[in-house]
Amino acid sequence: MSLLVMSALLGSCAPQTEPQAGTGAVSAAKKRADYAIAIHGGAGTIRKEDLTPEQDSAYRAVLNAALDIGEKILSEGGDALDAIEQTIRYLEDSPLFNAGKGAVFTHEGKNELDASVMRGADLGAGAVGGVTNIKNPISAARAVMEQSPHVMLTGRGAEQFARERGLEIVDPTYFFTQNRWEGLQRAKAEEAVRLDHDGKQGYAPGQEEPGHDYKFGTVGCVALDKAGHLAAGTSTGGMTNKRWNRVGDAPIIGAGTYANDATCAISCTGHGEFFIRWTVAHDVSALMEYKGMSLMDAANEVVNAKLKQAGGEGGLVAVDRLGNVALPFNSEGMYRGYARPGERVVAIYGSPSQD
Repeated sequence: MSLLVMSALLGSCAPQTEPQAGTGAVSAAKKRADYAIAIHGGAGTIRKEDLTPEQDSAYRAVLNAALDIGEKILSEGGDALDAIEQTIRYLEDSPLFNAGKGAVFTHEGKNELDASVMRGADLGAGAVGGVTNIKNPISAARAVMEQSPHVMLTGRGAEQFARERGLEIVDPTYFFTQNRWEGLQRAKAEEAVRLDHDGKQGYAPGQEEPGHDYKFGTVGCVALDKAGHLAAGTSTGGMTNKRWNRVGDAPIIGAGTYANDATCAISCTGHGEFFIRWTVAHDVSALMEYKGMSLMDAANEVVNAKLKQAGGEGGLVAVDRLGNVALPFNSEGMYRGYARPGERVVAIYGSPSQD
Protein backbone atom coordinates (compact mmCIF):
# COMPACT_ATOMS: atom_id res chain seq x y z
CA MET A 1 0.00 0.00 0.00
CA SER A 2 1.44 3.39 -0.99
CA LEU A 3 2.24 6.11 1.52
CA LEU A 4 -0.48 8.30 0.01
CA VAL A 5 -3.06 5.58 0.56
CA MET A 6 -1.87 5.08 4.13
CA SER A 7 -2.11 8.80 4.86
CA ALA A 8 -5.56 9.08 3.32
CA LEU A 9 -6.87 6.31 5.54
CA LEU A 10 -4.88 6.94 8.71
CA GLY A 11 -4.58 10.71 8.63
CA SER A 12 -8.28 11.14 9.34
CA CYS A 13 -7.97 9.45 12.71
CA ALA A 14 -4.47 10.41 13.79
CA PRO A 15 -3.67 13.31 16.14
CA GLN A 16 -2.03 16.27 14.44
CA THR A 17 1.29 15.54 16.15
CA GLU A 18 1.71 12.04 14.75
CA PRO A 19 3.97 11.69 11.70
CA GLN A 20 1.47 9.49 9.83
CA ALA A 21 -0.81 12.54 9.54
CA GLY A 22 0.55 12.87 6.04
CA THR A 23 3.66 15.05 5.86
CA GLY A 24 5.61 12.37 4.01
CA ALA A 25 2.84 11.75 1.47
CA VAL A 26 2.38 15.42 0.70
CA SER A 27 6.07 16.23 0.36
CA ALA A 28 6.53 13.16 -1.88
CA ALA A 29 4.43 14.76 -4.63
CA LYS A 30 7.00 17.06 -6.24
CA LYS A 31 5.42 16.79 -9.66
CA ARG A 32 1.77 17.51 -10.37
CA ALA A 33 -0.37 14.45 -10.88
CA ASP A 34 -2.20 14.17 -14.20
CA TYR A 35 -5.47 14.43 -12.29
CA ALA A 36 -7.01 13.70 -8.91
CA ILE A 37 -10.54 13.39 -7.57
CA ALA A 38 -11.93 12.87 -4.06
CA ILE A 39 -15.50 12.41 -2.85
CA HIS A 40 -17.46 12.11 0.38
CA GLY A 41 -20.93 10.94 1.28
CA GLY A 42 -21.18 12.20 4.86
CA ALA A 43 -19.36 11.77 8.16
CA GLY A 44 -20.50 10.73 11.62
CA THR A 45 -21.22 7.72 13.81
CA ILE A 46 -20.61 5.20 11.06
CA ARG A 47 -19.44 1.90 12.55
CA LYS A 48 -18.88 -1.43 10.85
CA GLU A 49 -21.23 -3.18 13.27
CA ASP A 50 -24.05 -0.79 12.33
CA LEU A 51 -24.08 -1.71 8.64
CA THR A 52 -25.11 -5.06 7.23
CA PRO A 53 -22.76 -6.59 4.63
CA GLU A 54 -25.36 -5.70 2.00
CA GLN A 55 -25.47 -2.06 3.11
CA ASP A 56 -21.68 -1.88 3.21
CA SER A 57 -21.50 -3.24 -0.33
CA ALA A 58 -24.20 -0.87 -1.56
CA TYR A 59 -22.38 2.21 -0.27
CA ARG A 60 -19.06 1.08 -1.73
CA ALA A 61 -20.67 0.34 -5.09
CA VAL A 62 -22.17 3.83 -5.33
CA LEU A 63 -18.95 5.52 -4.21
CA ASN A 64 -16.95 3.56 -6.78
CA ALA A 65 -19.47 4.31 -9.52
CA ALA A 66 -19.31 8.02 -8.66
CA LEU A 67 -15.51 7.95 -8.85
CA ASP A 68 -15.75 6.16 -12.21
CA ILE A 69 -17.80 9.06 -13.60
CA GLY A 70 -15.46 11.79 -12.43
CA GLU A 71 -12.25 9.91 -13.19
CA LYS A 72 -13.32 9.16 -16.75
CA ILE A 73 -13.91 12.85 -17.42
CA LEU A 74 -10.57 13.82 -15.91
CA SER A 75 -8.53 11.04 -17.51
CA GLU A 76 -9.86 12.06 -20.92
CA GLY A 77 -8.73 15.64 -20.38
CA GLY A 78 -12.06 17.02 -19.21
CA ASP A 79 -12.62 20.01 -16.97
CA ALA A 80 -12.55 19.68 -13.18
CA LEU A 81 -15.87 21.51 -12.92
CA ASP A 82 -17.53 19.04 -15.29
CA ALA A 83 -16.10 16.17 -13.26
CA ILE A 84 -17.39 17.41 -9.92
CA GLU A 85 -20.82 18.31 -11.30
CA GLN A 86 -21.42 14.95 -12.96
CA THR A 87 -20.05 13.03 -9.97
CA ILE A 88 -22.28 14.90 -7.54
CA ARG A 89 -25.32 14.54 -9.81
CA TYR A 90 -24.86 10.78 -9.59
CA LEU A 91 -24.66 10.95 -5.79
CA GLU A 92 -27.72 13.23 -5.69
CA ASP A 93 -29.66 10.64 -7.66
CA SER A 94 -28.86 7.91 -5.12
CA PRO A 95 -31.28 7.54 -2.19
CA LEU A 96 -28.36 6.40 0.01
CA PHE A 97 -27.17 9.92 0.74
CA ASN A 98 -28.71 13.05 2.24
CA ALA A 99 -28.71 15.01 -1.01
CA GLY A 100 -31.11 15.12 -3.94
CA LYS A 101 -33.25 11.97 -4.00
CA GLY A 102 -32.21 10.92 -0.48
CA ALA A 103 -32.69 14.31 1.21
CA VAL A 104 -33.96 14.41 4.78
CA PHE A 105 -37.21 16.06 5.83
CA THR A 106 -37.76 19.37 7.60
CA HIS A 107 -40.01 19.70 10.66
CA GLU A 108 -42.89 20.54 8.30
CA GLY A 109 -42.31 17.37 6.27
CA LYS A 110 -40.65 19.02 3.25
CA ASN A 111 -37.29 18.58 1.56
CA GLU A 112 -35.15 21.72 1.33
CA LEU A 113 -31.95 21.29 -0.64
CA ASP A 114 -28.71 23.28 -0.69
CA ALA A 115 -25.68 23.12 -2.98
CA SER A 116 -22.63 25.09 -4.08
CA VAL A 117 -19.75 24.94 -6.55
CA MET A 118 -16.49 26.84 -6.84
CA ARG A 119 -13.95 27.14 -9.65
CA GLY A 120 -10.34 27.52 -8.61
CA ALA A 121 -9.07 29.30 -11.71
CA ASP A 122 -10.88 32.58 -11.04
CA LEU A 123 -12.69 31.98 -7.73
CA GLY A 124 -16.00 31.84 -9.55
CA ALA A 125 -18.74 30.46 -7.32
CA GLY A 126 -22.44 29.68 -7.30
CA ALA A 127 -24.92 28.33 -4.77
CA VAL A 128 -28.59 27.62 -4.14
CA GLY A 129 -30.34 27.26 -0.81
CA GLY A 130 -33.69 25.95 0.36
CA VAL A 131 -34.88 24.67 -3.01
CA THR A 132 -37.67 22.11 -3.15
CA ASN A 133 -38.17 21.05 -6.77
CA ILE A 134 -34.79 21.14 -8.55
CA LYS A 135 -33.79 17.55 -9.25
CA ASN A 136 -30.05 18.27 -9.19
CA PRO A 137 -29.20 21.30 -7.07
CA ILE A 138 -25.51 21.05 -7.94
CA SER A 139 -26.34 21.92 -11.55
CA ALA A 140 -28.41 24.85 -10.36
CA ALA A 141 -25.45 26.08 -8.33
CA ARG A 142 -23.26 25.90 -11.41
CA ALA A 143 -25.87 27.78 -13.44
CA VAL A 144 -25.91 30.54 -10.83
CA MET A 145 -22.14 30.84 -11.18
CA GLU A 146 -22.07 30.82 -14.97
CA GLN A 147 -25.39 32.40 -15.97
CA SER A 148 -26.06 35.06 -13.34
CA PRO A 149 -24.20 37.98 -11.75
CA HIS A 150 -24.81 36.48 -8.31
CA VAL A 151 -23.20 33.88 -6.04
CA MET A 152 -26.24 32.59 -4.14
CA LEU A 153 -29.95 32.30 -4.88
CA THR A 154 -32.49 30.85 -2.46
CA GLY A 155 -36.01 29.47 -2.31
CA ARG A 156 -38.56 30.38 -4.97
CA GLY A 157 -36.21 32.75 -6.72
CA ALA A 158 -33.61 30.01 -7.16
CA GLU A 159 -36.32 27.66 -8.42
CA GLN A 160 -37.57 30.22 -10.94
CA PHE A 161 -34.02 30.82 -12.13
CA ALA A 162 -33.45 27.08 -12.58
CA ARG A 163 -36.68 26.71 -14.51
CA GLU A 164 -35.77 29.62 -16.80
CA ARG A 165 -32.38 28.05 -17.44
CA GLY A 166 -33.95 24.77 -18.52
CA LEU A 167 -32.87 22.66 -15.56
CA GLU A 168 -34.96 19.63 -14.64
CA ILE A 169 -37.80 20.50 -12.27
CA VAL A 170 -39.61 17.71 -10.43
CA ASP A 171 -42.64 17.42 -8.21
CA PRO A 172 -41.45 17.65 -4.58
CA THR A 173 -42.76 14.12 -4.00
CA TYR A 174 -39.79 12.90 -6.08
CA PHE A 175 -37.60 13.38 -3.02
CA PHE A 176 -39.71 11.19 -0.73
CA THR A 177 -37.99 8.12 0.69
CA GLN A 178 -39.53 6.00 3.42
CA ASN A 179 -36.44 5.73 5.61
CA ARG A 180 -35.97 9.53 5.66
CA TRP A 181 -39.65 9.98 6.51
CA GLU A 182 -39.31 7.53 9.38
CA GLY A 183 -36.22 9.41 10.50
CA LEU A 184 -38.30 12.59 10.77
CA GLN A 185 -40.92 10.80 12.87
CA ARG A 186 -38.24 9.54 15.26
CA ALA A 187 -36.74 13.02 15.51
CA LYS A 188 -40.11 14.61 16.29
CA ALA A 189 -40.84 11.95 18.91
CA GLU A 190 -37.50 12.63 20.60
CA GLU A 191 -38.21 16.36 20.43
CA ALA A 192 -41.60 15.85 22.07
CA VAL A 193 -39.97 13.94 24.94
CA ARG A 194 -37.49 16.75 25.44
CA LEU A 195 -40.19 19.41 25.37
CA ASP A 196 -42.20 17.46 27.89
CA HIS A 197 -39.13 17.20 30.10
CA ASP A 198 -37.93 20.80 30.22
CA GLY A 199 -40.27 22.83 28.03
CA LYS A 200 -37.49 24.16 25.82
CA GLN A 201 -37.79 24.28 22.07
CA GLY A 202 -34.65 26.12 21.12
CA TYR A 203 -31.06 24.93 21.27
CA ALA A 204 -28.01 26.70 22.59
CA PRO A 205 -25.13 27.35 20.17
CA GLY A 206 -23.29 24.11 19.60
CA GLN A 207 -26.05 21.97 21.11
CA GLU A 208 -27.23 19.08 19.00
CA GLU A 209 -30.81 19.02 17.80
CA PRO A 210 -32.67 15.89 18.93
CA GLY A 211 -32.96 13.34 16.19
CA HIS A 212 -30.74 15.23 13.75
CA ASP A 213 -28.66 13.27 11.29
CA TYR A 214 -26.49 16.08 10.00
CA LYS A 215 -23.70 13.54 10.14
CA PHE A 216 -25.11 11.33 7.46
CA GLY A 217 -25.16 11.79 3.75
CA THR A 218 -24.09 15.26 2.58
CA VAL A 219 -22.18 14.65 -0.64
CA GLY A 220 -19.22 16.45 -2.11
CA CYS A 221 -16.47 16.23 -4.68
CA VAL A 222 -13.18 17.98 -5.37
CA ALA A 223 -11.02 17.56 -8.46
CA LEU A 224 -7.80 18.57 -10.20
CA ASP A 225 -7.79 18.34 -14.00
CA LYS A 226 -4.96 17.90 -16.49
CA ALA A 227 -4.84 21.65 -17.10
CA GLY A 228 -4.00 22.18 -13.43
CA HIS A 229 -7.37 23.66 -12.47
CA LEU A 230 -9.24 22.82 -9.28
CA ALA A 231 -12.97 22.72 -8.56
CA ALA A 232 -15.16 21.81 -5.60
CA GLY A 233 -18.84 21.16 -5.01
CA THR A 234 -21.14 20.14 -2.16
CA SER A 235 -24.83 19.17 -2.03
CA THR A 236 -27.11 18.34 0.91
CA GLY A 237 -30.62 18.03 2.29
CA GLY A 238 -29.48 19.56 5.58
CA MET A 239 -30.62 18.39 9.02
CA THR A 240 -33.55 16.14 9.78
CA ASN A 241 -36.33 18.09 11.54
CA LYS A 242 -34.75 21.45 10.71
CA ARG A 243 -36.94 24.53 11.17
CA TRP A 244 -37.30 28.09 9.96
CA ASN A 245 -35.64 27.49 6.56
CA ARG A 246 -32.37 26.67 8.27
CA VAL A 247 -29.36 26.63 5.92
CA GLY A 248 -26.08 24.94 6.81
CA ASP A 249 -22.56 25.22 5.48
CA ALA A 250 -22.99 23.31 2.19
CA PRO A 251 -24.05 26.34 0.09
CA ILE A 252 -21.78 28.78 1.93
CA ILE A 253 -18.61 29.52 -0.03
CA GLY A 254 -15.64 29.37 2.33
CA ALA A 255 -17.51 27.30 4.90
CA GLY A 256 -18.60 24.10 3.16
CA THR A 257 -16.98 24.60 -0.26
CA TYR A 258 -13.86 26.35 -1.50
CA ALA A 259 -11.44 26.11 -4.45
CA ASN A 260 -8.39 28.12 -5.40
CA ASP A 261 -5.89 27.00 -8.03
CA ALA A 262 -3.08 28.42 -5.90
CA THR A 263 -3.82 26.10 -3.00
CA CYS A 264 -6.57 23.47 -2.90
CA ALA A 265 -10.19 22.44 -3.39
CA ILE A 266 -12.32 21.53 -0.35
CA SER A 267 -15.76 20.02 0.27
CA CYS A 268 -17.01 19.58 3.83
CA THR A 269 -19.54 17.47 5.69
CA GLY A 270 -20.66 17.73 9.31
CA HIS A 271 -22.44 20.00 11.77
CA GLY A 272 -22.89 23.03 9.55
CA GLU A 273 -23.14 25.66 12.25
CA PHE A 274 -19.55 24.92 13.30
CA PHE A 275 -18.27 24.81 9.73
CA ILE A 276 -19.83 28.21 9.07
CA ARG A 277 -18.48 29.90 12.19
CA TRP A 278 -15.00 28.45 11.73
CA THR A 279 -15.03 29.00 7.91
CA VAL A 280 -13.56 25.53 7.63
CA ALA A 281 -13.11 25.19 3.87
CA HIS A 282 -11.35 28.53 3.43
CA ASP A 283 -9.30 28.05 6.59
CA VAL A 284 -7.53 25.07 5.06
CA SER A 285 -6.61 27.13 2.01
CA ALA A 286 -5.53 30.07 4.17
CA LEU A 287 -3.18 27.92 6.24
CA MET A 288 -1.56 26.72 3.05
CA GLU A 289 -1.34 30.20 1.52
CA TYR A 290 -0.27 32.22 4.54
CA LYS A 291 1.67 29.68 6.61
CA GLY A 292 3.01 27.46 3.86
CA MET A 293 1.48 24.32 5.36
CA SER A 294 0.99 21.16 3.33
CA LEU A 295 -2.52 20.10 2.41
CA MET A 296 -2.55 17.20 4.88
CA ASP A 297 -1.18 19.28 7.74
CA ALA A 298 -3.58 22.17 7.08
CA ALA A 299 -6.60 19.90 6.76
CA ASN A 300 -5.74 18.00 9.93
CA GLU A 301 -5.09 21.22 11.82
CA VAL A 302 -8.56 22.50 10.96
CA VAL A 303 -10.56 19.27 11.36
CA ASN A 304 -8.72 17.43 14.12
CA ALA A 305 -7.52 20.42 16.17
CA LYS A 306 -9.53 23.62 15.65
CA LEU A 307 -12.90 22.09 14.82
CA LYS A 308 -12.62 19.29 17.34
CA GLN A 309 -11.64 21.68 20.14
CA ALA A 310 -14.68 23.82 19.30
CA GLY A 311 -16.96 20.79 19.57
CA GLY A 312 -17.71 20.48 15.87
CA GLU A 313 -17.99 17.06 14.31
CA GLY A 314 -17.42 16.16 10.69
CA GLY A 315 -14.78 16.01 8.01
CA LEU A 316 -13.76 17.08 4.54
CA VAL A 317 -12.16 15.92 1.33
CA ALA A 318 -9.42 17.96 -0.29
CA VAL A 319 -7.13 17.98 -3.31
CA ASP A 320 -4.25 20.41 -3.74
CA ARG A 321 -2.67 21.88 -6.88
CA LEU A 322 -0.24 18.96 -7.15
CA GLY A 323 -2.92 16.31 -6.77
CA ASN A 324 -2.23 15.40 -3.16
CA VAL A 325 -5.32 14.16 -1.35
CA ALA A 326 -6.50 14.63 2.27
CA LEU A 327 -9.58 12.99 3.79
CA PRO A 328 -9.59 13.97 7.48
CA PHE A 329 -12.57 13.55 9.81
CA ASN A 330 -13.00 13.64 13.59
CA SER A 331 -16.04 11.35 13.74
CA GLU A 332 -16.23 7.57 13.80
CA GLY A 333 -16.47 7.27 10.06
CA MET A 334 -16.93 9.05 6.75
CA TYR A 335 -18.08 7.68 3.41
CA ARG A 336 -15.17 8.67 1.22
CA GLY A 337 -12.94 7.83 -1.71
CA TYR A 338 -10.36 9.19 -4.10
CA ALA A 339 -8.69 8.32 -7.36
CA ARG A 340 -5.51 9.34 -9.11
CA PRO A 341 -3.76 7.66 -12.07
CA GLY A 342 -3.18 4.07 -10.94
CA GLU A 343 -4.63 4.62 -7.46
CA ARG A 344 -8.06 4.26 -5.90
CA VAL A 345 -9.35 4.09 -2.33
CA VAL A 346 -12.93 3.77 -1.13
CA ALA A 347 -13.46 3.66 2.63
CA ILE A 348 -16.17 4.08 5.24
CA TYR A 349 -14.91 3.47 8.75
CA GLY A 350 -12.43 5.16 11.06
CA SER A 351 -10.06 2.20 11.24
CA PRO A 352 -8.14 1.17 8.11
CA SER A 353 -8.30 -2.45 9.25
CA GLN A 354 -12.10 -2.38 8.92
CA ASP A 355 -11.98 -1.18 5.33
